[in-house]
Amino acid sequence: MSAEAKTSLFQFTEFWDGRSGISFGVEGLLMSEESEFQRVEVVKTDVFGNLMLLDGLVMLTERDEFVYHEMIAHPALCLHPNPKRVLVIGGGDGGTVREVVKHGSVEHVDLVEIDGLVVEASKRHFPTVASAFDHPKLGLKIEDGLAFVKNAAPGSYDVILVDSTDPVGFAEGLFGRAFYEDCVRALGPDGILVSQTESPFDERFQSQIQAAHRTLGTLFPHVALYLASIPTYPMGTWSFVMASKTRRPAEDFDEAEAERRLAPFADGLKYYRAPLHRAAFTLPAFVNRLF
Repeated sequence: MSAEAKTSLFQFTEFWDGRSGISFGVEGLLMSEESEFQRVEVVKTDVFGNLMLLDGLVMLTERDEFVYHEMIAHPALCLHPNPKRVLVIGGGDGGTVREVVKHGSVEHVDLVEIDGLVVEASKRHFPTVASAFDHPKLGLKIEDGLAFVKNAAPGSYDVILVDSTDPVGFAEGLFGRAFYEDCVRALGPDGILVSQTESPFDERFQSQIQAAHRTLGTLFPHVALYLASIPTYPMGTWSFVMASKTRRPAEDFDEAEAERRLAPFADGLKYYRAPLHRAAFTLPAFVNRLF
């Protein structure tokens, strides 16, 4: 071990498959509380800053959260011709709405999070992620996202972003056909839906990625998968599915228009930029073969 090497008193490992996973050097436990839905914990790590765990699974770290939040929000908002009203399902840490409210065309965004403890944990321990909770464009609702979308007025949103946890337990319904049908109804004529769809490297989730793509393909004219590199998520590669009523996610993307929209805050972005958009939809061979 070199003189510069550092050791941590404790290690936390999220196991992905068998005894393999990712380990973090833990410097301290900042929070551990149980809600009605899950255990919410925050630990301070030696390299990735504060880390949030939900039922022992990594949700975000201060160091790389920007990748997920920029990539779930900006591709759809740059593709839609004029996004004014946005709905975020889940995303109680606030990172997705932080990105959404940056867009000048957005007039209002509803964030529907089932677990208020996640919101409080983010406010306490991830202030840069939770920075938009007091934004005048935001309507925060602590309730069930499934029921909210079911009761939403037809055509009430331009973009819906499904920022959910893994498709198990109370979040399982956010990956089902009935929920997607409700989203179609709640979206306007140019509506776009984006949902996170786990890691294509993980064989346990490949069938769910295929199912989401197949189901959305029966509801929307245009559906495409895109990828982002997120170091602390399982296998380091994460997928999102975009479903659009009128625009093809990659082919109809206007790079010049996206550059114009992003210009007021482009210097603050760390991952997404207009030239990256189409590249994200260019899938590696093993992912492309899933379809």
